[in-house]
Amino acid sequence: MKKKLAMMVMVSVMSCAVLTGCGGAKETAAGADLVYAVETGSAGEAVATEKGFKINSVASQADALMEVASGTSNAAIIDLLMAGAMIGEGTSYPDLVHTDELTTEEYGVGCRKGSDLASYINAVFGECYADGSMKEIATTYGVQEALVEQAASEFTASASDSDVAYIQGKGSLIIGITEFEPMDYKDASGEWIGFDADMARVVADKLGVEAQFVIIDWDNKSMELESKNIDVVWNGMTLTNEVKEAMECTNPYCNNAQVIVVPK
Repeated sequence: MKKKLAMMVMVSVMSCAVLTGCGGAKETAAGADLVYAVETGSAGEAVATEKGFKINSVASQADALMEVASGTSNAAIIDLLMAGAMIGEGTSYPDLVHTDELTTEEYGVGCRKGSDLASYINAVFGECYADGSMKEIATTYGVQEALVEQAASEFTASASDSDVAYIQGKGSLIIGITEFEPMDYKDASGEWIGFDADMARVVADKLGVEAQFVIIDWDNKSMELESKNIDVVWNGMTLTNEVKEAMECTNPYCNNAQVIVVPK
């Protein structure tokens, strides 16, 4: 089910070259009459709005793919990492392909503004990158080529109102997610798996607490954090200026892009 990200990028480049040469991808993708399915509050919605595309906002990127597959939208704009797992031969959507890459971006984890949890996660990232376990988890889900190198980082605890101490005191790390393969999704037994889910469990284990996954409205992720309904947003979150202003964010850990998905 999973495909190597490097292979997907190569296919993307080849597809774009061929289609552009015959007046296809770029001309068709930006067609004035096309409707693009996008996840509400996502980086895909932001770039579509910026470019003046007609959009059909839906609850998730998975729903955006369903819109294209059913013909109710002409195209979708989703994350490249999700495209690598969800479209093409041997996946859930074998008759869909991605063409143009509209952006380049990075993923990070979001914590409450001023939270020392971001510093703690950075320290764990540094350890896991150095010992190879981060790459091992990434390889399981086919995202190893997208990993961003993590430098060694020392955890700096807040002198007062420590989020790390709060989480350890209540015994759980509540992780806000949406269903987003290959980052956070359920296996056949209903357990949350994925690169982000597995890395979040590593952090929870090091904190000595239980990892709890909660599906959130992505458009309200900042409010969910500030109200303490969740402790962290960990779901392939693009580090936009808006996100970095609203949250305390970790170092980037994965490269990504927004891509256009169309029928073959």
